[in-house]
Amino acid sequence: MYEIRKHKIEIRKQHLERRAKISPEARAVKDRKICQNILSSAAYRYADVLLLYYPVRGEVDVFPLMEAAIASGKKVAFPRCCEQDHTMIFHYVSSSGDFEKGAYGLREPFSSLPAFDPLTDGGQNVLCIVPAVVYDRKGYRIGYGGGYYDRFFGVFKPASIGVAYEEFIVKNVPHGRYDISVDVVVSERGIYAGK
Repeated sequence: MYEIRKHKIEIRKQHLERRAKISPEARAVKDRKICQNILSSAAYRYADVLLLYYPVRGEVDVFPLMEAAIASGKKVAFPRCCEQDHTMIFHYVSSSGDFEKGAYGLREPFSSLPAFDPLTDGGQNVLCIVPAVVYDRKGYRIGYGGGYYDRFFGVFKPASIGVAYEEFIVKNVPHGRYDISVDVVVSERGIYAGK
């Protein structure tokens, strides 16, 4: 397990450095294409609830998905992180003004907003868009190392789409028995089915 963790740290560092070198203009073009690919997918079309993330550190900007989903009557939720136990609770938002500074300096929805409850809301068609530093073609990911999404998916596993720029989708990433893959990975060039 230690070797996997060490290897992940090296891969994460290498890819974060590469991602930081992408120009804002190139990033914006890639982000638009990724969002278009998701918006044209059946998974998005049939989703009632969209679980998103607030993009940081060069992650794919998914705010166009939020805007499109709200405009079409879908529910949209973003996570609040609990640093003590590395869990997340998603809260429903209705606009880009529903956020405040939260854990790790991330923008998070106000805690007063209604929470997504997997027990009651999980019966709807739920689609989770998952960020990562790097993905492999089977849907395994290397994130920032907190294990938040793995813990969330251990409790509730909705349909899931991983998003990454094409050059950050590799043949294989190391993964352990607690790592959970996404169903598909979407880049600016298309869609890769998971395992």
